[in-house]
Amino acid sequence: MHGPVSAAWLLVALCTATGAYCLLRMRSGVEEQRRAAGGEALMGFGMAVMAVPAAAFTPPVWAWPVYAAVFGAAALRALWAARRSTHHLHHLVGAGAMVYMAVTMAAAPAAAHHAHGGAGVPLLTGGLLLYFTAFVLLSGARLVPAGSTGPGTGVVAARWGDRPELARACRLSMGIGMVAMLLTM
Repeated sequence: MHGPVSAAWLLVALCTATGAYCLLRMRSGVEEQRRAAGGEALMGFGMAVMAVPAAAFTPPVWAWPVYAAVFGAAALRALWAARRSTHHLHHLVGAGAMVYMAVTMAAAPAAAHHAHGGAGVPLLTGGLLLYFTAFVLLSGARLVPAGSTGPGTGVVAARWGDRPELARACRLSMGIGMVAMLLTM
């Protein structure tokens, strides 16, 4: 990732925390939530690894093609799962964006992608930026409570893995992270 080192480390921390919570969500009693949480955990940890500043760690040359293959497989899995739920289309776009960034990093000379941005296809980068910006705005709006439910209204406490507002907050934070990573390309 290009840009200030402190911002990169904050993105690493955000994505790692998001991936860790998604692992907790994999303990849910609902099978569909477990599947979605697994893909989101992979995305969170993958984004964290990709965001590590080059000054701290420069991946070996073979890492980017492996990274692209892992997220290519995740994209195929999301495409297959999209037959049952349209939510997986978002996972497909996210995994595709990760493949795009990995291929861009593999294709760019080492000095070029560690010194300044400008790598990648501007039209594709712009399209992904528009998608993830819209996703962040919509996800943020969904987190705003519609109305207050006072105490004693029959609300049952959910387990940590089954709390929909926390799942939305995780998706929101990964969307923000994706926007930040795409802006630095």
